[in-house]
Amino acid sequence: MKSFDTVESGDATGNNFDDDGREKRTGTLMTASAHIITAVVGSGVLSLAWAIAQLGWVAGIVILVTFAVINYYTSTMLADCYRSDTGTRNCTYMDVVRAYLGGRKVQLCGLAQYGCFIGVTIGYTITASISLVAIGKANCFHDKGHGEKCSMPNYPFMAVFGIVEIILSQIPSFHKLSFLSIIATVMSFSYASIGIGLAMAVVARCDMKGGKVGKTGATGTVVGVEDTLRSSPPENKVMKKASLAGVSTTTFFYMLCGCIGYAAFGNKAPGDFLTDFFYEPYWLIDFANACIVLHLIAAYQVFAQPIFQFVENKCNKAWPESNFITKEHSMNILFLGKCRISFFRLVWRTAYVIFTTVVAMIFPFFNAILGLIGAAAFWPLTVYFPVEMHISQRKIKKHSMRWIGLKLLVLVCMIVTLLAAIGSIVGLIKSVKAYKHFHS
Repeated sequence: MKSFDTVESGDATGNNFDDDGREKRTGTLMTASAHIITAVVGSGVLSLAWAIAQLGWVAGIVILVTFAVINYYTSTMLADCYRSDTGTRNCTYMDVVRAYLGGRKVQLCGLAQYGCFIGVTIGYTITASISLVAIGKANCFHDKGHGEKCSMPNYPFMAVFGIVEIILSQIPSFHKLSFLSIIATVMSFSYASIGIGLAMAVVARCDMKGGKVGKTGATGTVVGVEDTLRSSPPENKVMKKASLAGVSTTTFFYMLCGCIGYAAFGNKAPGDFLTDFFYEPYWLIDFANACIVLHLIAAYQVFAQPIFQFVENKCNKAWPESNFITKEHSMNILFLGKCRISFFRLVWRTAYVIFTTVVAMIFPFFNAILGLIGAAAFWPLTVYFPVEMHISQRKIKKHSMRWIGLKLLVLVCMIVTLLAAIGSIVGLIKSVKAYKHFHS
């Protein structure tokens, strides 16, 4: 994702540049869909059984489908805002808000978006370490028996994950991530399918417990993904198709994981049934958790790259004559090919990954953290800004039926967000009170 202001340069010369003078974009419907699935599925598909256990069959399914529809609807609004009326590209979410709303809303958008992205990268570090620990536990239980404690700390695994992300963080930009997102999409389907299969096995044994009645959206990444698409066919049309493919696919897997998981475990559904419940067959659990880790390795970059680009372009503007910041060196990197490396990028991105890793070590509360991140980001990024920009773009008359309907949507989603945030904060406080730092 590009995060500096679009600077139109007229007709670019040559076939290797787009109309804004930048390197020609090559993204397709497939790569855009892969980016969206990578961003959404890893946000907690395996915790949906736990979520439905809190809401019950009817409310859980209705809420899941309703907010999937809202997510898609507002994503189409955002896709239409990528180009201004003049044809100028708005390469980032902040650029879009600046073009249609302006004022302090630009800063509020940046705070919500980048705050969310930082939180998600911390959350993914935690989740990856949990899956790596689950691999170790499954092997331990298989070798020593299920009566053993087999406890092990998360911290060494967080450090390993951080080292991998330091290396991948040297990928210059969001445009170079398509291969990672495609791999991550395959991994997400793999571990979700395994989780569904294991839960179905429990149901097949007539051990059903889910009889009582009683997510992080992808909208924040839509503009960045759209900025990777080639200009023909029109970016907004391709992005709408990608959003439909991504949201419908993830909702389908969310429904399967949530409903079958709840049917299997009932109100005692674990936060992640691949790491908190199943340990046999150990080889299948190991493979599923390895898929989760590979997916999260790629998903981390989908959310971290916009942060990297934002800071780097701010620094490039502030110190344009600094060789440390602006000078790049061409290097051949294994599996990545020829890349351009700058010393500033190396230092800054490494420091960021270290920061997220250390914070993850201090606050490893999986469900509470992801729930709070999702609640905090959902309303402003998924509902408020897209709706406000749609009203501005389409010049919808104030107090018209459509204007009232859109404002009601914003209000209802805000109330739901506040309730979700309160619940997440309560859960997080309980986790903080019960947890001792740097103990296994």
